[in-house]
Amino acid sequence: MSSVTVRVPAKVNVQLSVGPLRADGFHDLVNVFHAVSIFDEVVARESRSITVSVTGGWAAEVPLHDGNLAVRAARALAARAGCDQGAELVIHKTIPVAGGMAGGSADAAAALVACDELWGLGLSREELMEIGAELGSDVPFSLMGGTALGTGRGERLSPLPVGGPFHWVFAIADAGLSTAHVYKECDRLREGSPVPEPRADPALLAALRDGDAAELGRRLVNDLEPAALALHPPLAGTLRAGRDAGALGAIVSGSGATCAFLAGDPAHAAELAGVLTTTPGTRAAVVAEGPAPGATLV
Repeated sequence: MSSVTVRVPAKVNVQLSVGPLRADGFHDLVNVFHAVSIFDEVVARESRSITVSVTGGWAAEVPLHDGNLAVRAARALAARAGCDQGAELVIHKTIPVAGGMAGGSADAAAALVACDELWGLGLSREELMEIGAELGSDVPFSLMGGTALGTGRGERLSPLPVGGPFHWVFAIADAGLSTAHVYKECDRLREGSPVPEPRADPALLAALRDGDAAELGRRLVNDLEPAALALHPPLAGTLRAGRDAGALGAIVSGSGATCAFLAGDPAHAAELAGVLTTTPGTRAAVVAEGPAPGATLV
């Protein structure tokens, strides 16, 4: 096999509850991941070394050096398998960069699946998820897809039943946010206040299970949202515009700067997208639905 293509979804966090800062610099999380139908594709071709190139509207914002998560994933897989094979990785980029939708993690997950197939290693999905967890907290979910409850740093996953589909609009901001900076700002804003241990919201999990979009919209929560708004104030106007246009729920996705809006049906989503496209500070508004499958060979 000389070439392998893997498609991998973006995610939105319908619940992101952040516990106190731990001694190791991380936080315990309750993270309800929901994969949505915005996809990157990663092609892996035979090569003597591991390289990466990027196409698509976000190409200029993706690193091409050793910091690229797809490159790191391929190298970690080779080290785990004890092989010295290479791969020319080509990322076709649709998921926003620095948008809180796990774009880099998605590419890492796709690279793991693609290189495992290209190199004929035959690792299980569980083994790939172990490697992914060492690369980043969101990588295992990008491999799993669907909807899942993440605990620990978010890497310990339990699949959740969903009665969807759910219809979404994502307002992609004209500037990104650093996840590390958002967590640091979150800690600063909460300094001196008690921070409870995170717990999953039973009503939110029930809304997912029942396919109840109206109730899910009411239960959306993201403890990082105040920090994202503090670092990028125009996001408040974007959230307000979506709510005023009738969104069932509105939330900053992950660490931002993408805002997610829940719609009642595809027509409602199209209407919301039309409004949000003209909102100041919005680069684009994209309609999607979830749940979507994780990293998949195509």
